[in-house]
Amino acid sequence: MVKVKMVKIENNQECFVQLWRMLERTRRLLGGQYKRYCIRNVLKSWFGGEASDDFIWEVCHSAVVDDEPQEGWNELPLPSLYPRKHREFLRAIVAVKTGISFYRVDLKALDAAYSIAFPKSTPINVNKKKRT
Repeated sequence: MVKVKMVKIENNQECFVQLWRMLERTRRLLGGQYKRYCIRNVLKSWFGGEASDDFIWEVCHSAVVDDEPQEGWNELPLPSLYPRKHREFLRAIVAVKTGISFYRVDLKALDAAYSIAFPKSTPINVNKKKRT
């Protein structure tokens, strides 16, 4: 499997923009290799040998969507059209790689980065009520 050039994982918007863009590049790369676009293959292409089964399990177990952890072999949808699973996936990667709590990942920066990486897509949380 071809390894994608990895960025330094940090809890900031610049890193998140790069991660969102890497997801799309990785999706295309895996498709060109006739490989499944799933969490396991994304992590293997990004982190190579560092993406052990334990690391993959920890990321999947942290990336909870609709009260269910994601599974490593399940096909992921397009990041530009269905960002929710990817948002939690990226959030889990940042938490695991930096050693911070999943809940300490900067969601505002992660969501803003999505709008930068995919400017023609609807922003994440556009329908959420704003606190007054």
